[in-house]
Amino acid sequence: MDSVFARRSRGQAALAKLSKLYSVDLTHLQRVSDTAKKERVGDNLKAFRILIGTILSHRTKDERTEIATDALIAKYPTPQKLAAAPVAAIQKLIKPVGFYRTKAKYVKKCSQELLENFGGVVPNSMDELTSLTGVGRKTAGCVMVYAHELPAIPVDSHVHEVSNRLGLIETKTPAKTELALMKLLPEKDWLAVNELFVLHGQKTCVPVSPFCSRCPLARDCPRVGVKHSR
Repeated sequence: MDSVFARRSRGQAALAKLSKLYSVDLTHLQRVSDTAKKERVGDNLKAFRILIGTILSHRTKDERTEIATDALIAKYPTPQKLAAAPVAAIQKLIKPVGFYRTKAKYVKKCSQELLENFGGVVPNSMDELTSLTGVGRKTAGCVMVYAHELPAIPVDSHVHEVSNRLGLIETKTPAKTELALMKLLPEKDWLAVNELFVLHGQKTCVPVSPFCSRCPLARDCPRVGVKHSR
């Protein structure tokens, strides 16, 4: 593998190129954030929408997550209202997402914990966020990045796979990928990693048979032309 300096330089160059490539594209969470800003719902309610939307997104496509999140937030837009909502009613609203029965319990319990432990305010630290039901490091990182604009690197399957395919790191799990990317990239670049690598993994560097011929990173990619299978 290249030196740390070489990999850091390639990583920063990759982020710059992807920023241009996806300048008009948004992930689900960025759309949630932008919509909240346009509606002027306030910072805490924006953070609440992102928190709930990220819990619902686990192992679910963005389109289905958006449908469920929009329906749920339209009916129960605050921690107070969602905490008091019947689980059956939540299940009905979020049925488009996978594991909706379990997630209905998670978002209700999470809302109750927000009220009990944080006065209804969505916290902004990794430790506090991961104390909430249904919230792991990826979800907590998404809230920090998309709601609070604090440096973190949320790692999903796209971020994990793209960063390894590009040869920036060599890791086996998302948890190790998060730590490796945080060591590799300057903190000022962390906010962009999730958005850009997720979009790249969805649109170009897809899990099976990536579109290397149209990828702006192909020239420096050690896996260019390699077909993948699950």
